Amino acid sequence: MSAVLHAHPESGPALGISETGKTRRVLSEAGMRGRWWRFVLILAITVIVLVPIMVTVVLAFTPGPNSTATGFTFENLANVFNGTLAATWLQNSLVTTLSTVVVSVAVAAPAGYVLSRGRSKAVSGYSLLLFVMQSLPIITSVVPLFILFAGMGLVDNLLGITIIYVGSTMTVATWMMAAYFDSIPISLEEASWIDGCSVFGSFTKVVLRNSLPGILSTAIFAFLLAWNDYLVAIVFLRSNEIFTLPMGVQSFFQQNATDWTSVMALAVVMMLPPIIVFATLNKYFSVGGIGGSLAGR
Repeated sequence: MSAVLHAHPESGPALGISETGKTRRVLSEAGMRGRWWRFVLILAITVIVLVPIMVTVVLAFTPGPNSTATGFTFENLANVFNGTLAATWLQNSLVTTLSTVVVSVAVAAPAGYVLSRGRSKAVSGYSLLLFVMQSLPIITSVVPLFILFAGMGLVDNLLGITIIYVGSTMTVATWMMAAYFDSIPISLEEASWIDGCSVFGSFTKVVLRNSLPGILSTAIFAFLLAWNDYLVAIVFLRSNEIFTLPMGVQSFFQQNATDWTSVMALAVVMMLPPIIVFATLNKYFSVGGIGGSLAGR
């Protein structure tokens, strides 16, 4: 009887340990199944996103119906640049896009700094105005702007659409810069003020020098908006030699036929600059790079 009483307490913990191990094993298997499902879902979404891009690239380098070439060929790209104004369209897109990026960043940086550091009713009202303007779609202002620009001679003009692109990016660009400036400790500026630096000097030498990721994010946003725009271009541009690349791609679509090889070749040309921009600037993005600036203070 005593042996049974001594054995009973030992069997209880052993049974509990066995059940705990089994529970952990079941939970681990369930977690693995959950991770696999997430992996499959992400893989499916990635494939769905990449398939159109891969089809575009493959068709761009595949011989057309009237071509004598076989296999991989650059004939479609050569035909587009030699037989159309693709080089001019590319130049127009680069001019408008780079101008938009430079002006947007140059204006949004000081405006975002005021929005981040200012504490007054005027700044609050300005912030509210930006929020309201940001919520309005660009299509609501296209017709009034067309009437206004027609009287100023800015229709069918690259300067006209560049002005619209800058205005379209300004609200979001200002908010983006202000959000990044909020992450920079004001103690850095106070230290520069103590050293005799002016407000503008601390902005240029301290704030901007620590804001490269924010500046690049704003620049990329402005770049993509201007580079990919089609709505503003189709309303304001009329002459073939003034077209940007999205308008150039649209020119290959005709009523009864579409030159798909030329469309795909020009689409590949459109994809290259954003890819180059992201690949080049990706190494300059960092998170938490300012936190150590106040070490020891």
